[in-house]
Amino acid sequence: MDPAGDPLLEAPPDGGLTTGAVARLLGVAPTTLRSWDRRYGIGPAARQDGRHRRWTGADIAALRHMCALTSGGLPPAEAARTVLAGTSGASASGVGVPGGEARSADSPGEVTVGARTSGAPPPPRSARASRAAGPLPVGRARQECRGLARAAVRLDAPALDELLTAVLDRYGLPAAWDEVMMPVLHAVGRKWEAAGERYIEVEHLLSWHVSGALRGVAAGRVPAPGAGLVLLACVPGETHTLALEALAATLAHRGRPVRMFGAAVPVAALEDAVRRTGPAAVVLWAQSRRTASPALVARLDAIEWGVRGARRSPVVCVAGPGWIGRQAPGARYLSGLTDAVDTLAAL
Repeated sequence: MDPAGDPLLEAPPDGGLTTGAVARLLGVAPTTLRSWDRRYGIGPAARQDGRHRRWTGADIAALRHMCALTSGGLPPAEAARTVLAGTSGASASGVGVPGGEARSADSPGEVTVGARTSGAPPPPRSARASRAAGPLPVGRARQECRGLARAAVRLDAPALDELLTAVLDRYGLPAAWDEVMMPVLHAVGRKWEAAGERYIEVEHLLSWHVSGALRGVAAGRVPAPGAGLVLLACVPGETHTLALEALAATLAHRGRPVRMFGAAVPVAALEDAVRRTGPAAVVLWAQSRRTASPALVARLDAIEWGVRGARRSPVVCVAGPGWIGRQAPGARYLSGLTDAVDTLAAL
Protein backbone atom coordinates (compact mmCIF):
# COMPACT_ATOMS: atom_id res chain seq x y z
CA MET A 1 0.00 0.00 0.00
CA ASP A 2 1.23 3.50 -0.84
CA PRO A 3 1.40 5.40 2.45
CA ALA A 4 0.77 8.69 0.65
CA GLY A 5 -2.64 7.45 -0.42
CA ASP A 6 -3.59 5.83 2.87
CA PRO A 7 -6.79 7.46 4.18
CA LEU A 8 -5.87 6.46 7.71
CA LEU A 9 -2.78 8.68 7.52
CA GLU A 10 -4.57 11.57 5.87
CA ALA A 11 -7.42 11.74 8.38
CA PRO A 12 -7.25 9.28 11.27
CA PRO A 13 -10.74 8.97 12.79
CA ASP A 14 -11.64 10.42 16.16
CA GLY A 15 -8.37 12.25 16.55
CA GLY A 16 -6.13 9.26 15.93
CA LEU A 17 -5.82 5.48 15.67
CA THR A 18 -5.56 3.00 18.50
CA THR A 19 -2.39 1.02 19.02
CA GLY A 20 -4.11 -2.11 17.71
CA ALA A 21 -5.20 -0.37 14.51
CA VAL A 22 -1.70 1.02 13.90
CA ALA A 23 -0.18 -2.42 14.54
CA ARG A 24 -2.43 -3.93 11.87
CA LEU A 25 -1.68 -1.08 9.48
CA LEU A 26 2.08 -1.44 9.76
CA GLY A 27 2.29 -5.20 10.34
CA VAL A 28 4.01 -4.69 13.70
CA ALA A 29 3.09 -6.36 16.99
CA PRO A 30 1.25 -4.06 19.46
CA THR A 31 3.74 -5.00 22.17
CA THR A 32 6.54 -3.67 19.96
CA LEU A 33 4.78 -0.31 19.58
CA ARG A 34 4.24 -0.04 23.34
CA SER A 35 7.87 -0.98 23.96
CA TRP A 36 9.14 1.68 21.54
CA ASP A 37 6.93 4.25 23.26
CA ARG A 38 8.04 3.24 26.76
CA ARG A 39 11.76 2.78 26.08
CA TYR A 40 12.57 5.30 23.36
CA GLY A 41 9.76 7.86 23.30
CA ILE A 42 8.54 6.81 19.84
CA GLY A 43 4.91 7.27 20.76
CA PRO A 44 1.84 9.42 20.16
CA ALA A 45 2.13 13.12 20.86
CA ALA A 46 -1.21 13.10 22.68
CA ARG A 47 -3.26 10.55 24.58
CA GLN A 48 -7.01 10.35 24.90
CA ASP A 49 -8.07 11.13 28.47
CA GLY A 50 -4.37 11.29 29.29
CA ARG A 51 -4.08 7.50 29.16
CA HIS A 52 -5.07 5.79 25.92
CA ARG A 53 -2.65 6.06 23.01
CA ARG A 54 -4.05 7.73 19.89
CA TRP A 55 -1.71 7.84 16.90
CA THR A 56 -1.94 10.72 14.41
CA GLY A 57 -0.66 10.76 10.84
CA ALA A 58 2.63 12.32 11.96
CA ASP A 59 3.00 9.70 14.71
CA ILE A 60 2.47 6.89 12.19
CA ALA A 61 4.98 8.46 9.79
CA ALA A 62 7.56 8.35 12.59
CA LEU A 63 6.72 4.69 13.18
CA ARG A 64 7.21 3.92 9.48
CA HIS A 65 10.62 5.56 9.70
CA MET A 66 11.44 3.51 12.80
CA CYS A 67 10.38 0.29 11.08
CA ALA A 68 12.48 1.10 8.02
CA LEU A 69 15.60 1.77 10.09
CA THR A 70 15.33 -1.30 12.32
CA SER A 71 14.50 -3.52 9.34
CA GLY A 72 17.71 -2.27 7.74
CA GLY A 73 19.67 -3.54 10.74
CA LEU A 74 19.97 -0.40 12.87
CA PRO A 75 19.67 -1.11 16.62
CA PRO A 76 16.32 0.16 17.99
CA ALA A 77 17.91 2.72 20.33
CA GLU A 78 19.97 4.21 17.50
CA ALA A 79 16.99 4.15 15.15
CA ALA A 80 14.85 5.95 17.74
CA ARG A 81 17.47 8.70 18.14
CA THR A 82 17.51 9.16 14.36
CA VAL A 83 13.71 9.34 14.17
CA LEU A 84 13.41 11.76 17.08
CA ALA A 85 16.15 13.99 15.70
CA GLY A 86 14.38 14.13 12.34
CA THR A 87 11.03 14.84 13.97
CA SER A 88 12.32 17.77 16.02
CA GLY A 89 14.45 19.25 13.25
CA ALA A 90 13.91 19.88 9.56
CA SER A 91 12.28 17.24 7.40
CA ALA A 92 15.63 15.73 6.37
CA SER A 93 14.48 12.34 7.59
CA GLY A 94 11.14 12.66 5.80
CA VAL A 95 8.99 12.62 8.96
CA GLY A 96 6.16 15.08 8.49
CA VAL A 97 6.61 15.44 4.71
CA PRO A 98 3.44 15.58 2.62
CA GLY A 99 1.77 12.20 2.48
CA GLY A 100 3.20 11.22 5.85
CA GLU A 101 5.74 8.77 4.42
CA ALA A 102 9.00 8.41 6.29
CA ARG A 103 11.88 8.65 3.83
CA SER A 104 15.40 7.87 4.82
CA ALA A 105 18.56 6.35 3.47
CA ASP A 106 17.32 3.02 4.81
CA SER A 107 13.69 3.40 3.68
CA PRO A 108 12.31 0.39 1.80
CA GLY A 109 11.92 1.07 -1.88
CA GLU A 110 14.64 3.71 -1.93
CA VAL A 111 17.74 1.56 -1.45
CA THR A 112 18.46 -2.11 -1.19
CA VAL A 113 19.59 -3.52 2.12
CA GLY A 114 23.22 -2.79 2.86
CA ALA A 115 23.62 -0.43 -0.14
CA ARG A 116 23.20 3.32 -0.59
CA THR A 117 21.92 5.30 -3.54
CA SER A 118 24.17 7.93 -4.98
CA GLY A 119 24.26 10.97 -2.76
CA ALA A 120 22.49 9.31 0.18
CA PRO A 121 24.18 9.88 3.53
CA PRO A 122 25.96 6.91 5.10
CA PRO A 123 24.44 5.25 8.17
CA PRO A 124 25.74 6.45 11.54
CA ARG A 125 29.12 5.03 12.50
CA SER A 126 27.60 3.32 15.52
CA ALA A 127 25.20 1.49 13.21
CA ARG A 128 28.00 0.28 10.95
CA ALA A 129 30.30 -0.78 13.76
CA SER A 130 27.71 -2.18 16.15
CA ARG A 131 28.06 -5.83 17.10
CA ALA A 132 25.23 -5.78 19.62
CA ALA A 133 22.86 -8.71 19.32
CA GLY A 134 19.31 -7.91 18.30
CA PRO A 135 16.18 -9.55 19.68
CA LEU A 136 17.47 -12.85 18.30
CA PRO A 137 21.03 -14.16 18.92
CA VAL A 138 22.41 -13.66 15.43
CA GLY A 139 25.86 -12.81 16.80
CA ARG A 140 28.44 -11.23 14.52
CA ALA A 141 26.42 -11.71 11.36
CA ARG A 142 25.78 -9.32 8.52
CA GLN A 143 23.76 -6.21 9.29
CA GLU A 144 20.99 -7.69 7.12
CA CYS A 145 20.74 -10.58 9.62
CA ARG A 146 19.90 -8.20 12.43
CA GLY A 147 17.30 -6.42 10.31
CA LEU A 148 15.72 -9.71 9.23
CA ALA A 149 15.68 -10.98 12.82
CA ARG A 150 13.99 -7.83 14.11
CA ALA A 151 11.40 -7.94 11.34
CA ALA A 152 10.65 -11.57 12.19
CA VAL A 153 10.21 -10.84 15.90
CA ARG A 154 7.89 -7.93 15.05
CA LEU A 155 5.93 -10.30 12.76
CA ASP A 156 6.44 -7.66 10.07
CA ALA A 157 5.61 -9.62 6.91
CA PRO A 158 6.07 -6.75 4.39
CA ALA A 159 9.53 -5.98 5.81
CA LEU A 160 10.50 -9.66 5.61
CA ASP A 161 9.60 -9.77 1.92
CA GLU A 162 11.49 -6.56 1.17
CA LEU A 163 14.61 -7.63 3.07
CA LEU A 164 14.68 -11.13 1.58
CA THR A 165 14.27 -9.75 -1.93
CA ALA A 166 17.06 -7.25 -1.28
CA VAL A 167 19.58 -9.79 0.02
CA LEU A 168 18.84 -12.18 -2.85
CA ASP A 169 19.27 -9.37 -5.39
CA ARG A 170 22.48 -8.16 -3.77
CA TYR A 171 24.26 -11.41 -2.87
CA GLY A 172 22.53 -14.10 -4.92
CA LEU A 173 22.56 -17.77 -4.02
CA PRO A 174 24.22 -19.51 -2.27
CA ALA A 175 25.66 -16.46 -0.40
CA ALA A 176 22.26 -15.05 0.62
CA TRP A 177 21.34 -18.40 2.14
CA ASP A 178 24.66 -19.12 3.84
CA GLU A 179 25.33 -15.64 5.23
CA VAL A 180 21.87 -14.17 5.94
CA MET A 181 18.91 -16.55 5.81
CA MET A 182 20.43 -19.58 7.52
CA PRO A 183 22.01 -17.65 10.45
CA VAL A 184 18.66 -15.98 11.23
CA LEU A 185 16.76 -19.27 10.96
CA HIS A 186 19.26 -20.88 13.34
CA ALA A 187 18.88 -17.95 15.74
CA VAL A 188 15.09 -18.35 15.71
CA GLY A 189 15.51 -22.06 16.38
CA ARG A 190 17.78 -21.43 19.36
CA LYS A 191 15.36 -18.84 20.75
CA TRP A 192 12.45 -21.24 20.32
CA GLU A 193 14.33 -24.01 22.15
CA ALA A 194 15.14 -21.64 25.01
CA ALA A 195 11.70 -20.01 25.29
CA GLY A 196 9.38 -22.95 24.62
CA GLU A 197 6.47 -22.23 22.30
CA ARG A 198 6.73 -18.47 22.70
CA TYR A 199 8.64 -18.00 19.44
CA ILE A 200 6.95 -20.64 17.30
CA GLU A 201 4.96 -17.99 15.44
CA VAL A 202 8.20 -16.15 14.62
CA GLU A 203 9.80 -19.32 13.24
CA HIS A 204 6.76 -20.25 11.16
CA LEU A 205 6.37 -16.76 9.67
CA LEU A 206 10.06 -16.43 8.84
CA SER A 207 10.19 -19.93 7.32
CA TRP A 208 7.15 -19.21 5.17
CA HIS A 209 8.64 -16.01 3.76
CA VAL A 210 12.08 -17.55 3.20
CA SER A 211 10.41 -20.40 1.32
CA GLY A 212 8.45 -17.96 -0.83
CA ALA A 213 11.55 -15.91 -1.61
CA LEU A 214 13.46 -19.04 -2.67
CA ARG A 215 10.63 -20.18 -4.93
CA GLY A 216 10.67 -16.75 -6.54
CA VAL A 217 14.33 -17.20 -7.48
CA ALA A 218 13.55 -20.37 -9.43
CA ALA A 219 10.28 -19.21 -10.99
CA GLY A 220 10.29 -19.22 -14.78
CA ARG A 221 13.81 -20.63 -15.16
CA VAL A 222 14.23 -22.89 -18.18
CA PRO A 223 16.64 -25.85 -17.70
CA ALA A 224 19.70 -25.95 -19.90
CA PRO A 225 19.51 -28.53 -22.72
CA GLY A 226 21.11 -31.84 -21.78
CA ALA A 227 21.53 -31.01 -18.08
CA GLY A 228 21.05 -34.01 -15.80
CA LEU A 229 18.00 -34.11 -13.56
CA VAL A 230 18.46 -33.82 -9.79
CA LEU A 231 15.86 -35.31 -7.46
CA LEU A 232 15.61 -33.75 -3.98
CA ALA A 233 13.74 -35.28 -1.03
CA CYS A 234 13.66 -35.41 2.73
CA VAL A 235 14.00 -38.92 4.13
CA PRO A 236 10.97 -40.56 5.78
CA GLY A 237 10.11 -38.84 9.05
CA GLU A 238 12.04 -35.67 8.19
CA THR A 239 10.03 -32.43 7.96
CA HIS A 240 12.76 -29.78 7.60
CA THR A 241 12.78 -28.70 3.96
CA LEU A 242 14.24 -25.19 3.75
CA ALA A 243 17.83 -26.24 3.07
CA LEU A 244 16.64 -28.43 0.21
CA GLU A 245 14.50 -25.54 -1.05
CA ALA A 246 17.62 -23.36 -1.12
CA LEU A 247 19.43 -26.06 -3.11
CA ALA A 248 16.48 -26.45 -5.50
CA ALA A 249 16.37 -22.68 -6.10
CA THR A 250 20.14 -22.45 -6.68
CA LEU A 251 20.19 -25.37 -9.12
CA ALA A 252 17.14 -24.10 -11.03
CA HIS A 253 18.64 -20.61 -11.22
CA ARG A 254 21.73 -22.15 -12.83
CA GLY A 255 19.74 -24.08 -15.41
CA ARG A 256 19.68 -27.49 -13.78
CA PRO A 257 16.38 -29.43 -13.95
CA VAL A 258 15.11 -30.27 -10.46
CA ARG A 259 12.33 -32.34 -8.95
CA MET A 260 11.68 -31.27 -5.36
CA PHE A 261 9.52 -33.74 -3.41
CA GLY A 262 9.67 -32.03 -0.01
CA ALA A 263 9.17 -33.46 3.45
CA ALA A 264 8.99 -37.03 4.70
CA VAL A 265 8.86 -38.90 1.40
CA PRO A 266 8.06 -42.62 1.93
CA VAL A 267 10.61 -45.17 0.77
CA ALA A 268 8.34 -46.72 -1.86
CA ALA A 269 7.51 -43.28 -3.27
CA LEU A 270 11.20 -42.40 -3.50
CA GLU A 271 12.00 -45.61 -5.33
CA ASP A 272 9.12 -45.09 -7.73
CA ALA A 273 10.17 -41.49 -8.41
CA VAL A 274 13.74 -42.57 -9.21
CA ARG A 275 12.55 -45.26 -11.63
CA ARG A 276 10.10 -42.90 -13.34
CA THR A 277 12.41 -39.89 -13.73
CA GLY A 278 15.86 -41.51 -14.18
CA PRO A 279 17.77 -38.74 -12.38
CA ALA A 280 21.48 -38.12 -12.63
CA ALA A 281 21.55 -37.60 -8.87
CA VAL A 282 19.36 -38.00 -5.79
CA VAL A 283 19.90 -35.81 -2.71
CA LEU A 284 18.49 -37.08 0.60
CA TRP A 285 18.16 -34.58 3.47
CA ALA A 286 18.17 -35.64 7.13
CA GLN A 287 18.15 -33.10 9.94
CA SER A 288 18.60 -35.66 12.74
CA ARG A 289 20.50 -38.93 13.13
CA ARG A 290 17.21 -40.60 13.96
CA THR A 291 15.91 -40.11 10.41
CA ALA A 292 19.19 -40.69 8.52
CA SER A 293 18.95 -44.20 7.01
CA PRO A 294 21.95 -45.86 5.31
CA ALA A 295 19.58 -48.67 4.30
CA LEU A 296 17.58 -46.20 2.21
CA VAL A 297 20.76 -45.04 0.49
CA ALA A 298 21.60 -48.65 -0.40
CA ARG A 299 18.12 -49.26 -1.86
CA LEU A 300 18.25 -46.19 -4.08
CA ASP A 301 21.84 -46.87 -5.10
CA ALA A 302 20.78 -50.33 -6.34
CA ILE A 303 18.12 -49.01 -8.71
CA GLU A 304 18.99 -49.29 -12.40
CA TRP A 305 17.18 -48.50 -15.63
CA GLY A 306 17.83 -48.64 -19.36
CA VAL A 307 18.56 -51.41 -21.86
CA ARG A 308 20.91 -54.29 -21.13
CA GLY A 309 24.51 -53.30 -21.63
CA ALA A 310 23.70 -49.63 -21.06
CA ARG A 311 22.17 -49.71 -17.62
CA ARG A 312 22.29 -46.52 -15.56
CA SER A 313 21.87 -45.68 -11.91
CA PRO A 314 21.71 -42.41 -9.94
CA VAL A 315 24.48 -40.88 -7.90
CA VAL A 316 23.08 -40.84 -4.35
CA CYS A 317 24.09 -37.86 -2.20
CA VAL A 318 23.25 -37.20 1.42
CA ALA A 319 23.01 -33.79 3.13
CA GLY A 320 22.11 -32.40 6.51
CA PRO A 321 23.48 -32.76 10.06
CA GLY A 322 21.72 -36.08 10.54
CA TRP A 323 24.24 -37.79 8.27
CA ILE A 324 27.31 -36.62 10.17
CA GLY A 325 28.97 -39.68 11.63
CA ARG A 326 26.54 -42.03 9.87
CA GLN A 327 28.06 -44.48 7.42
CA ALA A 328 26.22 -44.39 4.10
CA PRO A 329 28.19 -46.64 1.71
CA GLY A 330 28.02 -45.49 -1.89
CA ALA A 331 26.75 -42.00 -1.04
CA ARG A 332 28.48 -38.65 -1.37
CA TYR A 333 28.15 -36.33 1.61
CA LEU A 334 27.34 -32.71 0.75
CA SER A 335 28.69 -30.44 3.49
CA GLY A 336 26.77 -27.29 2.58
CA LEU A 337 24.95 -25.45 -0.18
CA THR A 338 28.08 -24.36 -2.05
CA ASP A 339 29.58 -27.85 -1.83
CA ALA A 340 26.29 -29.36 -3.04
CA VAL A 341 26.09 -27.06 -6.06
CA ASP A 342 29.72 -27.71 -7.00
CA THR A 343 29.43 -31.48 -6.56
CA LEU A 344 26.23 -31.77 -8.59
CA ALA A 345 27.62 -29.52 -11.32
CA ALA A 346 30.60 -31.88 -11.71
CA LEU A 347 28.47 -34.98 -12.28
